[in-house]
Amino acid sequence: MAARSVIALVSVADVVAGDLADHLDRRGHDVREARQPWEAESLLSAGGIDVVIVGDSLSQAEGRDLLRRYGGGIEGGPDFILICRPADLVDKVLALELGAADVIESPLNVRELAARIGGLLTRRGRAAAELIVLENATVDLRSAIVMHRSGTEEQLSPGQVALLRLFLASPRKVLTRDDIIAAAPAENADAFDRSIDSRIVRLRRKLDTETITTIRGAGYRFDPPTQRAE
Repeated sequence: MAARSVIALVSVADVVAGDLADHLDRRGHDVREARQPWEAESLLSAGGIDVVIVGDSLSQAEGRDLLRRYGGGIEGGPDFILICRPADLVDKVLALELGAADVIESPLNVRELAARIGGLLTRRGRAAAELIVLENATVDLRSAIVMHRSGTEEQLSPGQVALLRLFLASPRKVLTRDDIIAAAPAENADAFDRSIDSRIVRLRRKLDTETITTIRGAGYRFDPPTQRAE
């Protein structure tokens, strides 16, 4: 099993840090927090950090100092994302010139920040998220999370992940109940033939999708959604 990537939150405002830490933890990351500059020094000097998020509770000068000493292209050092206030254009440019991987403005969106972190981790050779885009939701198969357009999230069970993977592996192919029972068995011993119908209904509902079609008398088929031109 791959080691969890390590994300450090340095002086990130409490109102954001809690949601962000929970969001990242559910996606398989190890989150560590440092509220004061001296705590950040201790955390970063110990090494083993993949990405550092520097909040705007720290002065821009202090954030750049941490970037200069521990990031900014240093061999094996972490990638830095600095959070700044909208009017701080000069600070934003200075941070990028010093090697910050990204600079984002507050107030920030937790899901967007998590996506930016995921992109950095992918470039560092960490496992990328397995994202499936459906009509009304995006599914992160690796963390088994359904992210709805409304902003709400739901967790998929291991059985639902196995079932979705089966459909994804056989697009536009009719799968019989026997195919499903063999490749994606239910999570309990009561996996009778009619239980497949219930599993499909629950999965459709959780994904808010019409891509899984019932083929009467034959089984079920997954038709990937058509990507509409903008």
